[in-house]
Amino acid sequence: MIMTHKLYVYDHCPFCVKARMIFGLKNIPFELAIFLNDDEETPIRMVGKKLVPILEEDGRFMGESMDIVSHIDALGTPVLTGATRNEITEWIKAANGPCYKLFLPRAASAPLPEFATTSSRAYFIRKKEDGVGMFATLFAQTPELTAELNTHLAGLAKLIQSPDAVNGALSTDDIHLYALLHSLSLIKGLEYPQTVEAYRQKMSILSGVPLLDDIAA
Repeated sequence: MIMTHKLYVYDHCPFCVKARMIFGLKNIPFELAIFLNDDEETPIRMVGKKLVPILEEDGRFMGESMDIVSHIDALGTPVLTGATRNEITEWIKAANGPCYKLFLPRAASAPLPEFATTSSRAYFIRKKEDGVGMFATLFAQTPELTAELNTHLAGLAKLIQSPDAVNGALSTDDIHLYALLHSLSLIKGLEYPQTVEAYRQKMSILSGVPLLDDIAA
């Protein structure tokens, strides 16, 4: 009997990107389902709290992105066998702050399926503004935050060893790094050095998770 995989996500969610990536990297078929952002009842029924991603396998549910990544990578021959580097972890940590100050207000206005209803979009805005402040204020910081991210991207160019894997062989660094680059793809005005651009385009193909360049704002 073939096990079926169904992954519940939001399109904008970086943790969901991580869970989606492993299926593409391993070429394992799965069904993708998208919750409305204000649907609390369904994920609570599945795993006891409102979170994504959630993996369903033959009626059983699993939450937490990296638990899902580890579980799927362990099916058959693992692909995330490469070494990790502190430099990549530190780069992600440094870029995260300015990324999400620019990303969250843009996600809130993007034509994404988790915001298909007025109430789901309003729910997202209310929850996120409680944590990071008014989106209008963050939009006003676009020039300086964009400049900061472009400086970080120039630094990343020196760390990428191959477009097929940041450290030369696929590792969890690729999962974490591409998830952040996927978020950055919703932000206009970023300058990707050639090695970074080659990496993000190739990782999009390998993982099967499209970038958001077409709806960037």
